[in-house]
Parts: sequence; C-alpha cells; structure tokens
Amino acid sequence: MGWLEEGDHGADRDVPLAGLTWFGLGGRARWLAHPADPADLGRLLQQALASGIPVKILGGGANVLVRDDGFDGIVVRLDQGAFRRVVFDGERVHAGAGADLMPLVRDCCRRGLAGLEGLAGIPGTVGGALHMNAGGRFGDISRCVETVDVIDTDGQPRQLSPAEVGFAYRRTNLGGRTVTGTTLRLSRDHPNTVYARFREYWRIKKEAQPLADHSAGCVFTNPPGDSAGRLIDSAGLKGTRCGGARVSDRHANFIVADEGATATDVLRLIERIRQTVRRQHGTELELEIDVW
Repeated sequence: MGWLEEGDHGADRDVPLAGLTWFGLGGRARWLAHPADPADLGRLLQQALASGIPVKILGGGANVLVRDDGFDGIVVRLDQGAFRRVVFDGERVHAGAGADLMPLVRDCCRRGLAGLEGLAGIPGTVGGALHMNAGGRFGDISRCVETVDVIDTDGQPRQLSPAEVGFAYRRTNLGGRTVTGTTLRLSRDHPNTVYARFREYWRIKKEAQPLADHSAGCVFTNPPGDSAGRLIDSAGLKGTRCGGARVSDRHANFIVADEGATATDVLRLIERIRQTVRRQHGTELELEIDVW
C-alpha cells in the first residue's frame, strides 16, 4: 500500500477498532482514514480500487463485529465536517452520511418534522442507517428518503432515487457504493405531538432491549412472518453462553459481550444459535450485523 502515507486522507496506521464499535471487540485496522469531503473520499476509493486494497466504511459501529485478527485494509470513517453537516430546508432535511442518527431524529421531532420518530433508539450514523434501511416495528428510514448521494464503485459521485437504492427489509442494492449524504422529505405536525410519539417509541425500545450492555442490536433479521427473537427464545437459548458472549435474557435476538469476551466467542455463539434454531424449527437465521 505504498501510495497511502501517514496523514494522507487523514489516515493513521495500525489502529485498534474495538473502541469504535458497540460490541467493543475485535482487532486492528491496517489503516484508518478520515477523508475531508466527498471529493477526497472519491480519490481514496479510486486509489484503493486500483491497488486492490479492501475498504470498509465504519459509521457508528452499532451494527458491526470486527474479528479478533482485525481488518487488513483501509477502514474509512466519515466523521469530518462535510459528512456530519445537517441542513434544514422547510420539510426537507439534507444530512451527511456521518451525522449521528439519534440526535438528527430528535431534532426533527422537536421542530415538528414528522416521519423519523419511528427510528427512536436506533444508534449509528445516517449513512449506516441508509445502507441497511434501518428501522423497526414503527417504520424504517426508507419511507422518508427523497435522494441518496453516493460515491459509486468507480469513485465517481452519483445521486440515486429510492428505487435505484432498492430499499427492502434491512437491506438495499447499494452494494459497493459508499453513501455520502441524503435528502429526507418529512411532513409538518405539531412539535409536541411528534416528540411525544418519539418518546413513547423510545420508552418501548428501552423496556424491551438491553441497551446498556455491549451489543450490536439485533443479530439476526426476522424470517418472513416470524421473529428471530421468538425462535431463539423458544429454542431455550436465552442466557446461553460461549466464553464471554451470551444471549441476552431481556431480548433473545441480542448477544451481549461481557467482560473478557472476544469476537470469536460471539461468532461461536452465533453459530450455536443458528444450528439450534435450524434443528428445532427448520429455519435458517440470516445475520443482520456485519462481520468483518
């Protein structure tokens, strides 16, 4: 990787990733880069593609498990000013991919802009939320998306419509494209009404999920017509442990990393859950978290 030097694209060498994820686990990245703006990001991605160097985009780290041996490539964080900017324009909101999702949702609700309150309690960044169409029982982000700005696989900027993004349940067709920002179209309502809905959704989520523990949210997507948490619970797996990793007693679709846990412990527990649910229910659970 001779073209990338210390400081290029805000890059640092041999950086631990555990502290940048909600699990708090995993190894180091060969490089951690902080590009200044979309143009700088495009140049970095073009250089990496030409050199055959793998790249991962790390948002808030809320949906990522980094393996213990780390990532032998470039991890990119969109945490500079251009990527964190949020601009309110009537019922539209222009948000950079690195903007924190929860403060954005809360700010919209307080301004009487309705549509995002169903995302209450979902951590991470706007870019991560778009890439996986984050949401829950009260709706997902795709219903508010007007356009999505990306750097395409060739390193060039593009603006995509929701149809081109291909929003579906916990996935999109973005593939190797890197989200740099979005325009959201919301609707007007009384601020007290919108914020009351936000607080109620947040209360329901806090009561049902182990938000104070080291975890990465729901580990598995829900199978069609069913709930991954229900399947895991009915298989008797709540509290099951592999090393320092255990299935949450509060919500069976959460894996908690206790003190001394490793990423390998979590991966072993994931496989045990999948095998048990497959054997007892005939259902193949699919991962919702991203394993590096």
